[in-house]
Amino acid sequence: MEINWSKQEAAVQNRIKEAVRDANTKAQSCAVRASNHLRNAALTVLRGQRSGRRYKKPHTKTYYTASAPGEPPAVRTGMLRMSWGMKAEGDGKGNYTAGIYTDVPYAEDLDTGTPGGKIKPRPYKDKIIETAKPKVVSVFAELETK
Repeated sequence: MEINWSKQEAAVQNRIKEAVRDANTKAQSCAVRASNHLRNAALTVLRGQRSGRRYKKPHTKTYYTASAPGEPPAVRTGMLRMSWGMKAEGDGKGNYTAGIYTDVPYAEDLDTGTPGGKIKPRPYKDKIIETAKPKVVSVFAELETK
């Protein structure tokens, strides 16, 4: 019996390419799912009642309660809360990054406060990460077991 080594080598190379392609697809899927968990955590952290000052909404007869310094920002218009987008990027070498972003200009000022203290910090980024971390870790743990 004669073995054709070139055919065997080509078959092994094709299986390796398929395995790498499958692993990249799974990693990309995990990055998207992790980004979704982060966005859901942002929506959760940025909702609910706060314990700060009570203000009248301009041009209305309704009131809202602002956040106290140290609490996540209260929802007044909903712009910050609904502005979060998901980001799942790969570098082409099998490394994927999951994240979320917002284009609201005052988002950073709310989290860290402003110089001079006009706006006191209302930290929310760490709370979002803390809330999403267990689910994100379990999503990426799936890559190890499969």
